[in-house]
Amino acid sequence: MEGDYKISENTPIYVVFGDHTRKFHISTESFCVTDNVKVLLPKAGMSVKALLFITTAWEKCIPNRGYSRHWNAAKKVKFSLPTKDGKIDFDLIEYLIAQLEARQIVEMDAQQNAEREAYFSVTGLKNTRLAPEEEQAIKQIPTLKWNSFNLEALFGKSTRGKRLKSADRVAGTLPFVTAGEADEGISDYIGNDVQVFAKNTTTVDMFGSAKYRNYAYGADDHIAVVHTEALPAKAAMFVTAAIHKTSHSGQFSYGRNFYAKDADALSISLPVAADGTPDYETMELLISAAQKLVVQDVIDYNAEKMKAVKTVIRE
Repeated sequence: MEGDYKISENTPIYVVFGDHTRKFHISTESFCVTDNVKVLLPKAGMSVKALLFITTAWEKCIPNRGYSRHWNAAKKVKFSLPTKDGKIDFDLIEYLIAQLEARQIVEMDAQQNAEREAYFSVTGLKNTRLAPEEEQAIKQIPTLKWNSFNLEALFGKSTRGKRLKSADRVAGTLPFVTAGEADEGISDYIGNDVQVFAKNTTTVDMFGSAKYRNYAYGADDHIAVVHTEALPAKAAMFVTAAIHKTSHSGQFSYGRNFYAKDADALSISLPVAADGTPDYETMELLISAAQKLVVQDVIDYNAEKMKAVKTVIRE
């Protein structure tokens, strides 16, 4: 569908006014409108920054009539703009907007840095430099030997959670895990007297979706708990990924739920040590290296993004 108002070289910007909402919007893309919207064509040469300043000043002076139409009042209202030699000082407007943007970006960057530092400190990921043994583990990936292992043989019988209807839940602090991807499957925080599963375990929901849990939690009857708590944390994460790869391949659904008995029958592929047992040490190193690489990618991405934004503002 083509827009009623088309952006072109001759018409690069439109200003849109919501007659009922009393809000301005600057559009640099073609669009359609309803009869409750007014479309204004800025004079040639007016930049987005200048229009942001002007429409903000204009909007603040339009009286609020609730849901009534505002255009008649908007056309007549007077508002102040900086001037020079009797004309609107667009250079000053551009400068002021650029300064506001720069300040906002610096504040946002500082806040994000503080949040990242806090997260890295808590998770122990402040140092993203790979240790020699982590680098070696990555290099050895193509030559790793793998074998199939039964979950029950490795971790004992899995446990099925118990049903707790929403109406029976008491507000509290214990995460309650149910099937689903939203919020990692945590549907509520409860204070009920339920079985509490240990942290460092793996849950598999009715669809076969496996998730590592680094906290104590309760679980409903659509959850199977694999008891990986005796493993080092990063090895348990690796095992969870291996479980998910096998269990979440489309064979489980509303019509065919995954239960604890399915977890007990499940076989997963893991790297093996020289004696044929699961090589949990290598699993730890690979997860540790992967975490560091991902975190460093995030740091690099944010640094490049902020550099690009600041360059645009300076221009």
